[in-house]
Amino acid sequence: MTAPTVSTASGSGIADAHTDAFKAGLRGRLLRHGDDAYDDARRLWNGMFDRRPALIARCAGAADVVKAVHFARDHRLPLAVRGGGHSFPGHSVCDGGLVVDLSSMKGIRVDPVARTVRAEAGMKWIDFDAETQAFGLATTGGTASDTGIAGLTLGGGLGWLSSKHGLTVDNLISADVMLADGRFITTSATNHADLFWGLRGGSGNFGVVTSFEYQLHVVGPTILGGMLAYPLGKAKEVLRFYREFNRTAPDELTTYAVFVTPPGGETVVALACCYAGPVHKGEDVVRPLKIFGPPAQAQLGPMSYVAMQRMFDDGLPAGSFYYTKGEFLADLTDTAIDVFAEYATTKPSPLSAVMVQTVRGAAARVPSDATAFAHRRFAYAPVIVSQWLEPADAEKNVAWARAFGTALRTFAGGAVYVNDLSHDDGDRVRSAYGVNYERLAALKKTYDPENLFRLNPNIKPAP
Repeated sequence: MTAPTVSTASGSGIADAHTDAFKAGLRGRLLRHGDDAYDDARRLWNGMFDRRPALIARCAGAADVVKAVHFARDHRLPLAVRGGGHSFPGHSVCDGGLVVDLSSMKGIRVDPVARTVRAEAGMKWIDFDAETQAFGLATTGGTASDTGIAGLTLGGGLGWLSSKHGLTVDNLISADVMLADGRFITTSATNHADLFWGLRGGSGNFGVVTSFEYQLHVVGPTILGGMLAYPLGKAKEVLRFYREFNRTAPDELTTYAVFVTPPGGETVVALACCYAGPVHKGEDVVRPLKIFGPPAQAQLGPMSYVAMQRMFDDGLPAGSFYYTKGEFLADLTDTAIDVFAEYATTKPSPLSAVMVQTVRGAAARVPSDATAFAHRRFAYAPVIVSQWLEPADAEKNVAWARAFGTALRTFAGGAVYVNDLSHDDGDRVRSAYGVNYERLAALKKTYDPENLFRLNPNIKPAP
């Protein structure tokens, strides 16, 4: 197996006059094959994909997005939407079509009195957090700051604050959306409420979201966070302790179990923590973690929330090859623990990692049908991230992740986090949306009956 490559013809089949008129109407740039910025603009964070779109519209604002969607629809072009470009399955760029590139749209405005923020869809969490933390505020924002706010939000949004403040979608107040039929609307709980429901976990199926408004919370700027690392030989013992500790941990504490290999070192099992409350209270809460084992390495203490958000950034560099598998688990059973311990010792690349994310506290108390993100009753959402550097190593690294995922699936809940799907998980899309799939399919028929927005974990329009 090698990384996917593209042999598509470079032309779009559209008359130059139409393309020139489209270009002239944009405030941003329209890139084509041969333009000096074209290759950089089509490059993805996941080096596994090498796609060549016919056109890339680097949108300067919502007006450009409107024109780009009209152009793609009118000329029947495949349409990809790029926000942060951090897509595991490579949906952000397409072959032979039009990429609506939002990466230049990074406007943000914090209202520290109302504790809200509106941010454009090209924003990444690294910049978002810098702005909100200037006022001592934050919202749930994933576990890697290089991730775009758009993709994470539309898929649900697990993160270091989700136990205390819910998922990212639970903090979404409104969104501006360009629809397939040419309308540009604002959705909220009181305006196009059906679409607002679908955006909160339905991925990019219903339109191009150009900006998001979020509820913010008082967080930091100093929190209690970091990691405690244990030898891999103690993986089963650590995970059993982690399971029991999580059952009584307060909402302020989000803890993930991580299998990772430090540069030049041996693979360890680590407990990564973020306590989103007063640091002095957090010290008492995490004390059992510090005395268990004891850990081989302890880096858990007061730190900035921004540093917590960036803790895993260096381990997920742009340009590496990535392949993922994920499952939801109702519990971290002894059988599941055995699988984690077995496969962590056999990963073919030291760059590969496993993160056992949690859905608990405030995130778990939201009803499954309150948002499109349905999987609230599963306490654990492990994601297997296979990472390697050479195309020739693809087969063994993909095979490891697939075998690992299959071994977990035998006793998992038949559900998967949509943001953890890989490019070959098309048969698992229904499992990603769970009990909400039929309602989402009906919504798709209403807002995108011709499936213009299909380069995503795609929901087919209901018959």
